[in-house]
Amino acid sequence: MGLAGAVPPAGGAPVHARVPEVAPPAAEGAVLDAYSRTVTAVADRLLSSVASLRVGSGERRKVGSGSAVVISADGLLVTSAHVVEGATSGTANFATGEEVPVEVVGTDRLSDLAVVRAAGDGYQRAPLGDADTLRVGQLVVAIGNPFGFAGSVSAGVVSALGRSLVASVGRSSRFVADVIQTDTALHPGNSGGALAISTAEVVGINTAVIGPGVGQGLGMAVPVNATTRAIIGVLAAGRRVRRAYLGVGGGSRVLPQSVARSTGHERGMEIVSVMKDSPADRAGLLPRDVVVSVDGARVQDVRDLQRLLSEENIGRVAALGVVRDGLLRRCEVVCTELPA
Repeated sequence: MGLAGAVPPAGGAPVHARVPEVAPPAAEGAVLDAYSRTVTAVADRLLSSVASLRVGSGERRKVGSGSAVVISADGLLVTSAHVVEGATSGTANFATGEEVPVEVVGTDRLSDLAVVRAAGDGYQRAPLGDADTLRVGQLVVAIGNPFGFAGSVSAGVVSALGRSLVASVGRSSRFVADVIQTDTALHPGNSGGALAISTAEVVGINTAVIGPGVGQGLGMAVPVNATTRAIIGVLAAGRRVRRAYLGVGGGSRVLPQSVARSTGHERGMEIVSVMKDSPADRAGLLPRDVVVSVDGARVQDVRDLQRLLSEENIGRVAALGVVRDGLLRRCEVVCTELPA
């Protein structure tokens, strides 16, 4: 009786068949090598530019820890605002083992960004990229200090773009717009660290872990783009980020086809609430109004509206296109400064 796998030739003894070893296709091996080389090259370039941050109050009591990214040779680092909240000073530890004192220069909780300055100079600056060029599925590398383990590297892809997180300060709240969603492994301590692309350009500052448990689920990063570069510049100069505001809350709404045809707008931001004595209230805006433009620029959701409410709009009259009862109306609003 033949053995399993034996092939009996005609008139002869069974010959045991051999299963040849299957080598991975050359193309597959090349892809894996390319992936590894890319992640390694990013890590080699950026590890010395990402510090482990420990901060404290004026009495030097430890109140928080996270990561920070060097953005200038003379010791400016950017991190997450929630990492340094309530702190005035601390220490930064680098991959070289060097530990230097830092002071908090400026924070902006409504963008979850902060700038600290490390003593000395000659630091290796991380190159900054433009998150507006990212595409879903693009390779990204996260570098930070999860659980205090300095110089940790994880890799993944951009899983979504245009996400939003809500940041609040007192009675004021604002969307942190166009947040980058990734599937890179992030843990407590990664906040303030770098999210980089294959060219080692930093396109995001890691800010949050979302999931059922620590380090599970989705990672979020504040994008590095023209808007956040301007915020970082203001903070680095020791100034407060100023914003105009209207005093409305709401969300995106698709307009009925008949209204879209008559107004030329398919969607806008529907007002759900109007703050009493706010610029919107004084201008006569009402719940269920749909804002479709500001000074001719189209508005489709709350993020569009926020982008148009920059510092230069404080004190000026803005012309809003508003759909009310199916008709397009013009409403003039005097924008005031968002309370500190």
